[in-house]
Amino acid sequence: MSATRELATEAQMEALGRELAALSRPPLVVTLSGPLGAGKTTLVRAWLRALGHSGPVRSPTYTLIETYRLDHLTVHHLDLYRLGDPEELELIGVRDLDTADALWLVEWPERGANRLPAVNWALELDYAGEGRSVSGLPEAVSAVDGSARGAGRNS
Repeated sequence: MSATRELATEAQMEALGRELAALSRPPLVVTLSGPLGAGKTTLVRAWLRALGHSGPVRSPTYTLIETYRLDHLTVHHLDLYRLGDPEELELIGVRDLDTADALWLVEWPERGANRLPAVNWALELDYAGEGRSVSGLPEAVSAVDGSARGAGRNS
């Protein structure tokens, strides 16, 4: 079961990023699908900030992968929009990133075909009037009491 959230503002998207960060327990693979400008990178930026990253968060549109090493985990932010062929992921060593402390945040995952690890959360971002909608959220995001626990491949 998954949840959907309607977000009217960028601040609400950032708050969602903080909620998801609180639930993140590696190893965890999260895909973010949706049209250009739907808020994927905004969500990732807020997620990283909530996990403790204080430096710049660059969109890996041209580099494909940006890795952030934090105290308790390693975050791999992939943007596969410009990927020419899924085989390119093998050439850049994507399998080497699949470690026990890894959190994967993958934009445009459909371009990676079957070269990515098994997905735990498949988020779909879209336009919703003037705001955005995010579906595929873990049920714990909808928890009213805030006592949600993290979920990863080992949970």
